[in-house]
Amino acid sequence: MKQGDLVVRKSYGGDVTFRIEAFMKDLVIIKGIDFRLLADAPTNDLMPVTEGKPLHHKEEQAFIRAKESTRLLEQHRRVQTERNQADLNQKMMNHQPFFEVPGKVLHLDGDPNYLKKSLDLYNQLRVPAEGHYVTEANMADVLYRLLPRVQPDIVVITGHDGVYRHLKNRDLYSLSSYKNSQNFVNAIKTARQYERNFDVLNIVAGACQSHFEALLQAGANFASSPGRILIHALDPVYVAAKASFTPIRETINIVEVLSQTITGTDGVGGIETRGSYRIGLPKLRDLTTLDIVPSIM
Repeated sequence: MKQGDLVVRKSYGGDVTFRIEAFMKDLVIIKGIDFRLLADAPTNDLMPVTEGKPLHHKEEQAFIRAKESTRLLEQHRRVQTERNQADLNQKMMNHQPFFEVPGKVLHLDGDPNYLKKSLDLYNQLRVPAEGHYVTEANMADVLYRLLPRVQPDIVVITGHDGVYRHLKNRDLYSLSSYKNSQNFVNAIKTARQYERNFDVLNIVAGACQSHFEALLQAGANFASSPGRILIHALDPVYVAAKASFTPIRETINIVEVLSQTITGTDGVGGIETRGSYRIGLPKLRDLTTLDIVPSIM
């Protein structure tokens, strides 16, 4: 086995596919392909797999749910546009084209590969997004610099997390039992110092097995993981996209958005929050086609 190879853990029944990141003495550092999991394992616990190998049931179900979640978000996007056009036609008694201003996302990710997947999905869903690869420990400092420049409507703070396996007195209420939950809490607090209004800045935070309650108490609107389970790499993106295309006069349908995430309410939870989507009139024009008579000599 070498760096970059795909493997599964025999002790877990091969339920999650990993890519080998590095070798450290008797341990191998491995990273989930679809689930936000960074782990280590002894070499003899790993079994190589090949591209195109039939998926484990858990991964197959996640793949199906991911496709369905994307389809539902795209459908929601189309229905939203059609509804807005119908409302305008009724109010103005004619066909009045409009332009859309979905909520802007600032996405900080502690994993460059997951960041790329996330940005690809934002682009597919036409969500305006700016992404940065930032190690979890540096997220609070980076947010302090980025927030005034980007001025986002939605902030996603994610990466890797997990409950420590080797602690003798593991306490799930204590942040010290988690790999990066304290770093996520620090980043959330920085964002809330910038904007305290939960409806003006929507914060989506956490990763696999994160301290859900602590992230909410720090000021997150949505967070992982209520059931301390592994979350899918794209779960935070689905929540952010839903917020981006929910009108500002409405609250995000919390039941709908959580049921459409891949890991459901064991993976992500949150509180009632207004959306960030707006429409404007008239529709923006192509200025190169306008025949303008200058008014100033």
